[in-house]
Formats: sequence, structure tokens, C-alpha cells
Amino acid sequence: MTSIAIIDYGMGNLHSISKALEHAAPDARVEVTADHGRIRDADRVVFPGVGAIRDCMAELKRYDLVETIRSAASEKPFLGICLGMQALLDHSEENGGIPCLGIIEGEVRYFGERPRDPTSGEILKVPHMGWNQVRHRREHPLWQGIPDNDRFYFVHSYYVEPANPDDTVGAAEYSREFAAAVARDSLFAVQFHPEKSQHAGLRLLANFAAWDGQP
Repeated sequence: MTSIAIIDYGMGNLHSISKALEHAAPDARVEVTADHGRIRDADRVVFPGVGAIRDCMAELKRYDLVETIRSAASEKPFLGICLGMQALLDHSEENGGIPCLGIIEGEVRYFGERPRDPTSGEILKVPHMGWNQVRHRREHPLWQGIPDNDRFYFVHSYYVEPANPDDTVGAAEYSREFAAAVARDSLFAVQFHPEKSQHAGLRLLANFAAWDGQP
């Protein structure tokens, strides 16, 4: 039986993600934990998060999880979700500028106070909240069975901007094109919430539960 550890550092929709994974991968053993040994021994690791990046980084340090996350992201199938995706980058503009984990090179940017739709000129609300299409920038095992331009559920005011465009495997548009999914080696991370994204989100979680970590 494959084991999936969901990292518990006090921030994230832990119950929703756990239940969605159990539904998508009924043969997997899903555990919400902050225990370093259980995270290290798990076959796969999920790094969720909601809220502010300053609080996220403070809690990761308080739980002494920074190196545990860096190791897991380099050694086994690893899924970052929402704030858990943003924390993987070098630096975020949020909270006046916060250093992050530096696993993926790049910056986390603010959409701005009054972003505009580039076509209509309409002022868009921040946070970006609701359903949006995700375009596959390149093939990946986690896209299996998910049509290009399928819709996922987003809630965020900041977006990631990887330094290497090849790290972006899925893109969406909200005032500009932004990285909705990034991947490198055994790491895959998404800005949207798969646990709130109905069929497409459950399929992505099922793909993750079956993924061997090969790109």
C-alpha cells in the first residue's frame, strides 16, 4: 500500500485535502502529520497551504520542517498546493518581501490593486477567486486524463513567476498569463486547489497517488 504524508504545519485545508486524496486513491494510506520520520518514510508527500507567506515560513521554521521539505521535494513524488506552491520559490512580494524555500528559482508576484483584463480593460477583483482554465504548457504524467484547458478552482492574490520558463507545465490567465502549475523532476506544484476542483482535481490527485516521480 502506497503511503501519502500531508504536511501539517497549522496552515492548509488539511481535512479537505485528506478526504479528497482518500476518495481519489482509496488504496493509499493517507496521513496528516508534522512528524519528520513519517514524512521521510512516506512514499509521497503533499505540501498544502493557505494564508500569508510570512506566517507559512514562520510555522515551517517553528516546526523545524524546512530541511524535511527540501529533502522530500528532491527525493520522492511531491505535490505543492496553493501557498505550498508559492513557498517553493526563492522570494515572495507578500508581507513586504519574504524569503522562501528556494527549491524552484523565481519570484512570487502580486496581481496588483486594480489589475485589468487585457482584452476588455475591465478591472478585475483581487484575490483571483473561482474557476479558470489551465492550459497545458507541456506533457506531464499528472495531466493524464485531464483535457487541455480544463477548469480548476483558484483563490489567490499572488502568483509564481519561475526564473526558468521550462518549469511551467500549466498556465492560466488573470490580467496576465501566470504559472498555474510548475514541475521539476519528482516535484509538481499547483496554484489551484485540486481538492475543490471536482472531477479534474480528483483526477490530478489520483495521478499523483500513482506517479513514480518520473517527469
